[in-house]
Parts: sequence; structure tokens; C-alpha cells
Amino acid sequence: MSIHGVWSSRFIISAIIQGAIITGLTISIVSIQILFSSKINIIQFLSLSFEGPAKWFFLGYIFYMILVVAIAVTATFYHHLEIDMGKSIRGFKSVLAWIHLVGMNVGGAATTLAMIFAGLIGSGILSVITSGASTSSVSQLQPNVGIMVQFIPPISAFAGLLSIGVISGGVTYIATYLQKSDKLKL
Repeated sequence: MSIHGVWSSRFIISAIIQGAIITGLTISIVSIQILFSSKINIIQFLSLSFEGPAKWFFLGYIFYMILVVAIAVTATFYHHLEIDMGKSIRGFKSVLAWIHLVGMNVGGAATTLAMIFAGLIGSGILSVITSGASTSSVSQLQPNVGIMVQFIPPISAFAGLLSIGVISGGVTYIATYLQKSDKLKL
């Protein structure tokens, strides 16, 4: 018998990939800050404008980190089912587990990345970075709250995909938990 479950391994691998993505994003943000530190303090600007669209940047970033932890914790749930309890996930439950995996990884990541991008665009900091503007132009920068409306449908759709994935995972877990153990068949 294997000490690793199929689904627990898939979720661990996806948690590692998602962790690499948020690490890459963090390195990119820090690198941009270092490159533009003589002109503008990006994080300071975003934190000062937290009342406006910039809060979407911070919320998206924090939610992404939470997503990585949630995916890793989900792997432990699947490990408990597959290894500790000796139950297999086959048939329709396998389809639900795939929906869970895709929903969390695609829906969750797309939701949080869209929030981050919306915060950067809505606060105006993305245009400052891409234009190479200086601190003096930042003081005149006004957040574009109106642009945030266009981000609501995709963020909502991706959050819906995330929700469908999580609900499918819950159904998979309960259905598998309630089935008879495959260990008894051996």
C-alpha cells in the first residue's frame, strides 16, 4: 500500500505550484520597488491610498496566501481519507474531486490575481510604474474608482468557480467519509 494518496498528492503539488506563483509575484513587487525606489515608494503609496481601490491589491495578495494554505490543508483531508481511513475516491467522486482541484486552483488564483490587478489599475500605480513617472506626479494621481466596475464580473465569475470547487470538494469528502473502507476488502 502506498503512503501517499492520489488526491492528497495532487493537492500538495498544486499548493507547491501556487506557493511558487505567489513567491514570484512577491519577488516581482519587491524588484519593481527596488528599481523605482528613487522615484516612488510603491507600497507606501498603496498603503496611503488604502481607502480607495488599493485595498483590492492588499486583499487579493492576502487572499492568495490564504489560498495556498487552504490547498495544502485540503491535501491533508484527502490524505486522511485515502491513507488513514483506507478509502478510495473513484467514479463520480473522482469527477467531483477534479472539480474541487480545478475550482480551487483556477478559480481561486484568478480571483485573487484579478483583485491584485484591479487594485494596481484602480489606484493608478500601474500607470505610474509603466510610464516611469516620479513622486511629484504621484501626489497629483487620483484613484480611478470608476474603472473598478469592469473588474466585478470577472472577479465574481472566478469566485463562483472557486465556490463550485469548494462545494464539490465538500461533497466528495462527505461521500467518501461515509463509504465503507477499502481496507476491509483486503
